Amino acid sequence: MKKNYLEKNKPEHLIKDAKLLVVNYPKVPLTVDCVIFGFEENKLKVLVIKSDLEYYKEHYSLLGDIVKDNEELDEAAYRILKERTGMNDVFLDQVRAFSHPNRHPGGRVITVAYCSLLNINHHQLKIHDNDLNWHSLSDLAEMAFDHKEIVDQCYAWLQKRIQEHPLGFNLLPVKFSLRELQNLYEAILAVSLDRRNFRKKFASMDLLIDIDEMEQDVPHRPGKLYKFNFEKYEKSKRKWIGIDF
Repeated sequence: MKKNYLEKNKPEHLIKDAKLLVVNYPKVPLTVDCVIFGFEENKLKVLVIKSDLEYYKEHYSLLGDIVKDNEELDEAAYRILKERTGMNDVFLDQVRAFSHPNRHPGGRVITVAYCSLLNINHHQLKIHDNDLNWHSLSDLAEMAFDHKEIVDQCYAWLQKRIQEHPLGFNLLPVKFSLRELQNLYEAILAVSLDRRNFRKKFASMDLLIDIDEMEQDVPHRPGKLYKFNFEKYEKSKRKWIGIDF
């Protein structure tokens, strides 16, 4: 039996020409689409652009383009974001691929979605071609291609992610109130959170620093201001179990 195995796996049965093998593979274009979520005025928004394909005239789409032959996926994502927006200070996470055979009207195209969450006031759009702008996530309806599905999937990914990691603190001022913190989580999770339970949850994590200051010039009763203890979080993040609301 051992002899038969060796005979079937002799070197002459190996594929010798790797280039010829790849040439005979089906040619399916690979693209990247960037889903950029932004937080502003207690609302979650997404960056979209008018589609330049006549088939989807007047429809909004995500920021996307083909992956070049000499590019890695991450390189393509950052290039596309910079070419479309002018921004080069945004961190992107790869979420997943979308590969339905009929997702593109011109033929089969596989795309890989990248996602980011940022404070809109901290990042300036330097390019506005094709009506590029921020739109409220709740107002987005029909989009070009399967981009609404991509947005929805990335939004679900973001909601899970923000409960697993303290991403939201990067969207707040250095000094923030618990009201601002709760407004942020409610906007991203699309839920109404109990005020007392929310504050108890964060108090139990012991990652907020009371800086002994109060809010100024606010239309409501001034609240205490806090800072997030990033240093303590870095030391204890291996034990971090997330935030379960």
